[in-house]
Amino acid sequence: MTPSTRPAVLFTGAGLLDPEDGTRTPDSWLLVTEGRITGSGRGPAPETAPGTEVVDLAGATLMPGLIDAHVHPTAFSADLGAAMDHAPSYVASYAGRALEAMLRRGFTTVRDVAGGDWGLSQAVDEGLVNGPRLMFGGKALSQTGGHGDFRGPGRQGNDTHACCPGAGLVCDGPVEFRRAAREQLRTGAHHLKIMLSGGVASPTDRIDSTQSSEDEIRAVVEEAEAANRYVTGHAYTARAVNRGLRLGVRCIEHGNLIDESSLELFLEHDAYLVPTLVTYQELSRQGAANGLPPAGQDKVDTVLTKGLEALRMAHEAGVNLVYGSDLLGGMQNHQNEEFAIRGRVQPAADVVRAATVNAARLLGLEGEIGTLRDGARADLVVVDGDPLADIGVLADPDNVRAVLRDGRVRHEHTAD
Repeated sequence: MTPSTRPAVLFTGAGLLDPEDGTRTPDSWLLVTEGRITGSGRGPAPETAPGTEVVDLAGATLMPGLIDAHVHPTAFSADLGAAMDHAPSYVASYAGRALEAMLRRGFTTVRDVAGGDWGLSQAVDEGLVNGPRLMFGGKALSQTGGHGDFRGPGRQGNDTHACCPGAGLVCDGPVEFRRAAREQLRTGAHHLKIMLSGGVASPTDRIDSTQSSEDEIRAVVEEAEAANRYVTGHAYTARAVNRGLRLGVRCIEHGNLIDESSLELFLEHDAYLVPTLVTYQELSRQGAANGLPPAGQDKVDTVLTKGLEALRMAHEAGVNLVYGSDLLGGMQNHQNEEFAIRGRVQPAADVVRAATVNAARLLGLEGEIGTLRDGARADLVVVDGDPLADIGVLADPDNVRAVLRDGRVRHEHTAD
């Protein structure tokens, strides 16, 4: 398969996986012209223009490129405070490698929810990094002592310079939160992230703490709405989740400790939930080896056991669910395993939707990515096997045969 520079490519003999209706149609074809999907169907392929390259997939599945809506490619360690002691050039180099690995796993678009910036996104767009399309939010906004404040209890000073390579920006009061929100938007942020509760990787807060005042949250939401962007919030407990949703936060990251009242608010506001179950699995297995401080290790168990039940509740209630991994450091190699975990409580078709059409809608790219509709970007992945029959197919990146972005082959698996 070499359609990396051809203007038109016709894929034949494919099992077309349409995530919107949850079907896989064998013996099908799909036409890509100038980076866009321009036709598809079952049976014999139509005649094409001279010069069109024909690629026989011999029964492999052809589906939209995957979307991971919670990544941290700049996180070279589970100790998120370590970034403050490293040069931006080191962090950027690590992030480039991490993004390239994500592309090889089948992800053609990712959403960075703390740490990534315009420069990293631009490097991908210009081809300096062969990675997935990067939707970034800049630094996550956090109160002092919140989930974006990575100082240990013995450290008194705080570097608030926005140019440093850390994932969070400490703010206090609505004026500081508003200014920080505007600064992220100035750099081209596609969304804003605010810390609404404690977290695992932050050294001085509790998981069950509620963070950011209502006035601070309102200020960030107002700035996002003024710029036609949205706010996503880090939150675990029902109290933190519910408050964020009532105040206009459109998306919640994690949500392991939600309850029935949370589900009602998700539905009322047509909000999104991005569970990140694989990160707790890996933090419990190898967090310490990847730099997670002892304070973080003690908090993992609190959210590990509740996450799957929260996912089941949200699925049964009809909440908008989106795929996320939230892996740090060397644990990012397990990015695809979130598929298998979700498959324990969700049908395969719904898990696939979370990583395609649902994620595209959250990102404001519905009809552009995550779909096989005519006119969509030809972000495609070729996989061996049928993910609808066995979601484990997507959980193993070795099944990824090829990855295309905008109609160009960006990765092709070669046998050892």
